[in-house]
Amino acid sequence: MATLYVCGTPIGNLEDISLRVLRILREADCIAAEDTRHTLKLLNHYDIKTALTSYHEHNKHKKGKELLQQLKQGQSIALVSDSGMPCIADPGTSLVRLCLDECIPVVTVPGPSALTSALTLSGMDANRFVFEGFLPRQNKKRREIISELRFETRTIVIYEAPHHLKQTLSDLSEAFGNRSAALIRELTKVYEQIERAGLVDLASTFEEKSPKGEYVIVIDATDSCLPDLGEITVEEHVALYLDKGLSEMDAMKRTAKDRRIGKREVYDILKKN
Repeated sequence: MATLYVCGTPIGNLEDISLRVLRILREADCIAAEDTRHTLKLLNHYDIKTALTSYHEHNKHKKGKELLQQLKQGQSIALVSDSGMPCIADPGTSLVRLCLDECIPVVTVPGPSALTSALTLSGMDANRFVFEGFLPRQNKKRREIISELRFETRTIVIYEAPHHLKQTLSDLSEAFGNRSAALIRELTKVYEQIERAGLVDLASTFEEKSPKGEYVIVIDATDSCLPDLGEITVEEHVALYLDKGLSEMDAMKRTAKDRRIGKREVYDILKKN
């Protein structure tokens, strides 16, 4: 039966794969991989001969339609990313949506995830957390997100590539100060490394050395800076954020988000007074 199987693959150690994923990879008509060269190493390791095709961020619209046609013809497809679960900071979501829109069955075949692995190693509260994936490269959008995260009361998880890590740690330490964090490198691989320290201290470790490998940054939760929303006015709410150093526009956005109202409504209230 035509089915899209969303398969979790190892994030480093090739032994971290389930028997079910191995069976699906062998039985599928085709494997759609983010990087076929990377996935081929996994397939060769387990002597899997299933046909490979590329499906990644830059061809997802065209290739997604092609894969959808194969599914409609009765073929089954295993979707894999370079590591971990597809759709998590990964283009797989687009293909899943295409299938759901066409009522084609989608089945998850769970596997490793850098997100959950990093949380367990960090020693921080994993009951409530927010996952930001990779921060935007555009400065304006990046600043907006980091500004919002300053007042996040849940544990924060961020992915980062080595060539952007220095800048990201610098930006985070400037916004958060020396809040406790864990920097986790090369999860499940030979050179796996965990550093637990303040963000300022972690940023300083790369002043004289260059980052190597893939990183996960886990930032400790903070107590809420806000009192009960029923006890403060909109004006007081905005003022709290202004006192924390946010711009007027960002303060209004945060207030609107906290109160679950439109930014325009916050603006109108401020201008009336």
